[in-house]
Amino acid sequence: MNPRRVAAVARKEFLHVFRDPRALAMGLAIPLLLLVLFGYALTLDVDNVPLVIADYDGTPASRELIAGFAGSRYFRVTGMVYSPREIDRRLTAGEALLALEIPAGFARDLARRQAVVQAIVDGSDANTATFALNYAEGVVRAAGAALTLPAAAGGSGNRPLLDVRARLWFNPALSTRTFIVPGLIAIILSVIAALLTSLTVAREWETGTMEQLLSTPLTRGELIVGKFAPYFVIGAVDAAVSVAMGVGLFAVPMLGSWLSLTAVITVFLIGALGMGLWISAAARSQLVANQIALLVTFLPAFLLSGFAFDIASMPLPLRVLTHLVPARYLVALLRGIFLKGVGPELLVRDMALLVAFALLMTVLAVRACRTKLAA
Repeated sequence: MNPRRVAAVARKEFLHVFRDPRALAMGLAIPLLLLVLFGYALTLDVDNVPLVIADYDGTPASRELIAGFAGSRYFRVTGMVYSPREIDRRLTAGEALLALEIPAGFARDLARRQAVVQAIVDGSDANTATFALNYAEGVVRAAGAALTLPAAAGGSGNRPLLDVRARLWFNPALSTRTFIVPGLIAIILSVIAALLTSLTVAREWETGTMEQLLSTPLTRGELIVGKFAPYFVIGAVDAAVSVAMGVGLFAVPMLGSWLSLTAVITVFLIGALGMGLWISAAARSQLVANQIALLVTFLPAFLLSGFAFDIASMPLPLRVLTHLVPARYLVALLRGIFLKGVGPELLVRDMALLVAFALLMTVLAVRACRTKLAA
């Protein structure tokens, strides 16, 4: 491999990028926009759920339960209601998402350990309704732990109805952003890397300069490395900025090794860029190559990588299909490094699969970029 010929091809690609504002924007501005937009907008947290309360008991015990909801950041008490008809009107009008009914005799039933309250949820938005119901159950359990009953005969003092002590690891605040951002970095790198290189070889065919390149002494390896180098630099800059924003702007903890993080991102970038070159060489059309790259990167990475949807909850055929999505392994690696501080001993399997992906894409790209017109 001749370094001078590789440098010449790389210089030519750098000039293409800097002379094309669209390509430069795609390479640098879009990742930042996606990170900020998704980092702030894409959240599974449900806060300030509008709540109405029907207290048919009116006792200190029921008021203590109401205080638990009023003091929770997940709920916003919008008013008290006094009939099922009023509950129906509030939910139908969208003035409340959840209604809490405390029946008459609540305090009496609580003393008998038979107390029941009813939560009526607007289920038109299934995801939000599920979270709201879970939060409501949590508030009721917390209130139940705080409420006390008179001690049994012969005992002394009061005893709690329930005492639950939970300890959360890796994401103590249960912040969706802490969970989302590392995976979001993987999605951005998957899409941007493939899209950048998907236009390179196709552009040469469309502008008629590929024949000139093929008539030179360039080998396949030199052509690939020369076209690969500028976009690897851009991808590395995107990765560095994304990680810096994740840690600095979104306060995602970085508990693992920076060396491990660099190695993982480097290997994945090689594979993703190789995939884009392969698609570009095979399609020979910038439009077709762009559409194919978007189809095979964004949708699988977003839906099947575990970024937003739990893989274990998917049907068996889809769970099997996820093993073919490289972003799945990058998401797992980034979350492990960022949030759990896992070491190399736990990264071996996923890292080996990323290495295999990078090698496969490189080989396919080299084979697709023919160096002879007759080949």
